[in-house]
Amino acid sequence: MTHPYGTGGASPYGTGATPGATPPEATTSFGFPQRGGGALYPSAGASYEPAGLDDVLDDATRPFSTPERLSPPTGQEPPAQAAPKKPGRDRYLDLLRSIALVRVVVYHLFGWAWLTVLFPSMGVMFALAGSLMARSLNRPALGVIRGRVRRLLPPMWAFSAAVLVLLFAGGWNPGSDPDNGGTWGWVSLFNYLVPIGAPPFPWHVGDKAGLLEDTWPAQAAGPLWYLRAYLWFVIASPLLLWAFRRVPWATLLAPLALTAVVGTGLVKIPGETGNAVTDFAVYGSCWVLGFAHHEGHLQKIPRYMAVSCSALVMAFGLWWASGHLGPDGWDLNDIPLAQATWSFGFVVILLVYSPSWQQLPGRFARWDKLVTLSNNRAVTIYLWHNMLIMATVPLIDLAYDLPFMNERLSSALDTTYSLWMFALVWPLIGLAILAVGWLEDLAAKRSPRLWPDGVRRAGARSHAGSSVRGGHRGA
Repeated sequence: MTHPYGTGGASPYGTGATPGATPPEATTSFGFPQRGGGALYPSAGASYEPAGLDDVLDDATRPFSTPERLSPPTGQEPPAQAAPKKPGRDRYLDLLRSIALVRVVVYHLFGWAWLTVLFPSMGVMFALAGSLMARSLNRPALGVIRGRVRRLLPPMWAFSAAVLVLLFAGGWNPGSDPDNGGTWGWVSLFNYLVPIGAPPFPWHVGDKAGLLEDTWPAQAAGPLWYLRAYLWFVIASPLLLWAFRRVPWATLLAPLALTAVVGTGLVKIPGETGNAVTDFAVYGSCWVLGFAHHEGHLQKIPRYMAVSCSALVMAFGLWWASGHLGPDGWDLNDIPLAQATWSFGFVVILLVYSPSWQQLPGRFARWDKLVTLSNNRAVTIYLWHNMLIMATVPLIDLAYDLPFMNERLSSALDTTYSLWMFALVWPLIGLAILAVGWLEDLAAKRSPRLWPDGVRRAGARSHAGSSVRGGHRGA
C-alpha cells in the first residue's frame, strides 16, 4: 500500500529550475511549494547562520562591547566599574535562527500556508545574516567575502554530489534536457559547485511508484535558490553597507520599491533572471535591516513608533495578499509584495525588541543544547531536510508490509501518516548531522566535531587555546 499523499500546486514564484515551461505535475510530493520565504528554500551557516552563513566563528570569539576604562582625576577614587561581559554569542538571535529552521522543516512537511504568516522564516534568516555580515565588514571586504564563500561551498558540494549521483543513476542527461539542453546543459552544472545561478534538473526521474517519487529532483534542488540569493547578498554587501551608512532610509526601502515593480507583474523579467531579481528584492530590505540592527539605528527609533509603522506595513501586506491569493491560498511565498512587506514589518518588531541575551533565560534554557547544535549545523539542516522528508516515505511504507497490519491498522497509518513523517524526520536530520555536518567545521578551518551542542567533551581543547589558534569558542 502506498502513502496517502498527493501532489500539491506549483508556485508561480518560481522553483529555482532552469528557464522553461513548468509542468503542473512538477510540484512537491507533500503539497509544499518549491520556493519561497518561509519555506524550505529557507531559511539560514558555517557556524551560526543558515545556508552558508559565515564566519560567525570570528564573531563568536569577540567580546561584547564594554565601556572604555578612563583614568580618574588625581586624588579621586576610581568609580566602580561594571563587570565586563564575557565574550559570547547573542543567544536571542541564535534562538530566532533555530525557530526559523524548525519552521522551515515543518512548512515543507505539512505545507501549511498559514505558517508563512505566523513566522516568515526566510526574512528572519536573511536579516540575521545581514547583521552578522555588517559586523564582519569591519574587516577588509574581500577577505570577508572569501571566508563566507569558503564556509558555504564544502557542505554544498557534499549535497550536490549526492543529488547528481542519484540523477545520473536515474538516467538523466543534462545535454538532452528539454528546458536547457546541449552544451549549456552541461556547463550549467557548475551551479551545483558555486550557486551563482539556478542548477539544472529534470522534472521527472524514475518511477512515480518507486523508492522516491518521480518529482524528487525539484524538491531536492529547491533549497539551492536560497544559497544563490545568500551568495549575491554577500557579494553586494560592501556596496549596500556603504550606501546604507550614507542614505539609510533610501537603501532600506529601495528593495520594497523594487518588489512593487518586479514582484507584482508591473515589469516582468523572464526566466531565472526574473526569479533572482525578485528574490533579491523581496528579502533585500530584511538583509539591510540586519545592517540597521548592527549599526544601532533601530534603537534610536522610539519603540512605539517602530511597532506602529511596522504594523501598518504588515497590514498592507495582508491586504495585498487578500486580493492576490495564489494556488495555495494565503501562502505568502506565492505573493512577493505581501511576503516582502509582511517579513519587513515582522523583522523590525523582532529586532526592536531584541534583548541581546548572553544566555537563554528561564524555560528557554532547557533548549540550549539544541539551539547551539542547530546554529552550528544550520547549513547541513537546511540543505538536507527536504531530501530527508522524502526519505521518510519509503521507511514508513515498510510498516504496511508488517505481518500484523490489517485494514484497520492500515487505515490508522493512512490517517496519521504526516505525523509519522514529522516524528521520523528529526532522527534522520540527526544522522545527517553526524554523517556530513563535520564538513562545516572543515570549511571553517577548525577541527571536525560530530555533535557540536556546546557540551565540553573529554579531551577537548580549552576555550583559551582555541581562541589563540583562531578556533571557535564552542557554543
